[in-house]
Amino acid sequence: MSAVWLLLATTLLCATHAPQCHAACVEVDSDTEAVAGQGFKLGCISCKMRGEVPATASVDWFFKAKGESEYEHIYNYEDKTPTITDERFEDRLDWNGSKKTNDLQDGSIYILNVTYNDSGVYQCFFKRTLSYTYYEFNTNATKIIHINVVAKATRGMASILSEVMMYVSIIGLQLWLVVEMVYCYRKIAAAGEEALRESAAEYLAIASESKDNCVGVQVAE
Repeated sequence: MSAVWLLLATTLLCATHAPQCHAACVEVDSDTEAVAGQGFKLGCISCKMRGEVPATASVDWFFKAKGESEYEHIYNYEDKTPTITDERFEDRLDWNGSKKTNDLQDGSIYILNVTYNDSGVYQCFFKRTLSYTYYEFNTNATKIIHINVVAKATRGMASILSEVMMYVSIIGLQLWLVVEMVYCYRKIAAAGEEALRESAAEYLAIASESKDNCVGVQVAE
């Protein structure tokens, strides 16, 4: 039960101190299997090592199709402005990353109406400038994503294992709650029985004392 109270306390703390609570940045890998005719998110996240340092960043995407040896520049996002630079993706790429900020950490894009020609290797390139009091520091980060376009989605082993672990966690949590409830019930019941015994003993003691007092009064008379 202590873990539940800890979670509730953390939630209340963030609710009452919203300016101090910031979402953590986690570099999650992109999916690698797209379905022809559907949309697909190309995920690319590059977290800052020092979250408190202000920064600006730009994101460039490159694509190397199957059978090709060179990357082609297909997309740029800088100063909140997206630019599609490859006619193969004209009107098919949307920005799906950080919004309303130049301090980009999520550089994901979304492909509309995926085709088999979209199979290949994608490169996401972050260029970031960290602004300190007396100087600026430039850093770069690159993510490589291999995309395979299929006719029908297939469930990978990782997805199956994640779902199994989720159900195992839920069942384990329910069993833990049942054990806690049984333990608390027994503890309360034992405390109630103890209190009942103490009350009975106290009642008998009072009754015995009253009886002795009555006998004493009769003798005195």
